[in-house]
Amino acid sequence: MFEPGHLHIARPALQPKDIGYDIHIRYEVAQTDEGPGMHFTLEGEINGKGFNESFDLPKDKAYNFASEASRIAGTYGLPKDADLHAMDGQYDAMFEDIRDKLDMKSGDAVKPEHLE
Repeated sequence: MFEPGHLHIARPALQPKDIGYDIHIRYEVAQTDEGPGMHFTLEGEINGKGFNESFDLPKDKAYNFASEASRIAGTYGLPKDADLHAMDGQYDAMFEDIRDKLDMKSGDAVKPEHLE
């Protein structure tokens, strides 16, 4: 479920070999080492194992939050085939909310080193 500043993703383990998860992604505008950006906090459980981590992304990388969130969740056991982009439109709503909060526009400059 999405609300501005918070996305909740949950999937129960339906079969014994399934991996269930219950993840909250919270975010807010923050000052990063590279200027304005977003501060993200991931917390929840993956297969019953709790975690809580946070990360910052500068404005020109904030659109890439799902990649960083997936990488972090993967270290706690989220399968690589679990696609955080496929969240029934919730990803798109969060993406647009982040763009709005940071006043991002199509065609905004991206630092070349952030493309590597």
